[in-house]
Amino acid sequence: MIGNLKPLEILLIIAVIVLLFGAKKLPEMARSLGKSARILKSEAKAMKKDGEAENTAAPVADQAPQQPAAAPRTIQAAPGDVTSARPVNETNRTTQG
Repeated sequence: MIGNLKPLEILLIIAVIVLLFGAKKLPEMARSLGKSARILKSEAKAMKKDGEAENTAAPVADQAPQQPAAAPRTIQAAPGDVTSARPVNETNRTTQG
């Protein structure tokens, strides 16, 4: 559908977006969209790493339960950006027996 748009139609769409949101608001929106994409990418990577770690670790019945980490994991919007960091809610994945 996007491939069918002509250059004039694309310019018209861009003009409508600028009129609706304003030129001052567009960079802020793009920045927040970039931060969201970065968070999504890092979380997807972390989930993949956690999944691989669970698949490779063989459960042993006589093994002692693991101790929780000293500091909770946090999600950060950008490296060094501590104002938007929030804790990750993790559930205990070990089976109790």
